[in-house]
Amino acid sequence: MVDLKPKKGKLLIAEPALTGDVSFNRSVVLLAEHNEEGSVGFILNKPLEYNINDLVTEISIPLQVYNGGPVEQDNLYFIHKVPHLIDNSIEISDGIYWGGDFEKTVSLINDQIISEEDIRFFLGYSGWSSLQLDEELSSKSWIVVANEYESAIIQKSSVAFWKEKMVELGGNYLLWSNAPENPSLN
Repeated sequence: MVDLKPKKGKLLIAEPALTGDVSFNRSVVLLAEHNEEGSVGFILNKPLEYNINDLVTEISIPLQVYNGGPVEQDNLYFIHKVPHLIDNSIEISDGIYWGGDFEKTVSLINDQIISEEDIRFFLGYSGWSSLQLDEELSSKSWIVVANEYESAIIQKSSVAFWKEKMVELGGNYLLWSNAPENPSLN
């Protein structure tokens, strides 16, 4: 399950020691891109108080929006598993795609052809410059694991997703699964 090499399509699990970072504390990030120029990902387990129709008035269906990360939080991004419906999608891996024709996506959502099982919206993204993610991995800020959910990762919306991953990792991580989010408040 643990794979030490970051690669698009893999999951980054925030190490329990990453408590001081407001953006990434207890985060599970899907890597959408990783190459010599840098990395891009989306935090999967941090829902916001907004629905997509709060932000895009042309959309009539109230799909949940997530905090994708601290970069460009005034921009909307999406991942999906319906590239045959959304033109210009970029394959991440294992049947999951990033972006595409937004106007067509809006129409497909309003026509109820695309549902919340098919798509996930994010405000912002998580980004790392060249070698930055490698440095963070060396300093034990992240654990890289396979995305065994493949395209079903879109349904993994639980805020308890990080805790689930700690339990799966076992060993010392198991202790962290039940620790309070801010141990100083204990």
